[in-house]
Amino acid sequence: MECIFCKIVNGEIPASKVYENESVLAFKDINPVAPVHILIIPKKHYTSVLDIDTKSNILNEIFEAARVIAKELNIDESGFRLVTNTGESAGQTVKHIHFHLIGGRDMQWPPG
Repeated sequence: MECIFCKIVNGEIPASKVYENESVLAFKDINPVAPVHILIIPKKHYTSVLDIDTKSNILNEIFEAARVIAKELNIDESGFRLVTNTGESAGQTVKHIHFHLIGGRDMQWPPG
């Protein structure tokens, strides 16, 4: 498979992991936009949120990972942003659903 995130899950490409369980992996973004910039992915390949079965528990597990990571990195009280992009026009560059956990600085809206 050519998916870079699947290669990270399989250990073919190294990543700076910050969280892992049976179905979720989180690691530091190699191009951070804030002091804290973590990517949270399901280990199973889904192209986007549109591919996730509503009976699946994976989104709950991703949100639990975000909660745990935010607490461990001390951004749970100051605030953080959790973002996923779906499709090219929304900025999705890797076709494996991933959530950006971003914090450690004041955020602007709209993002930029």
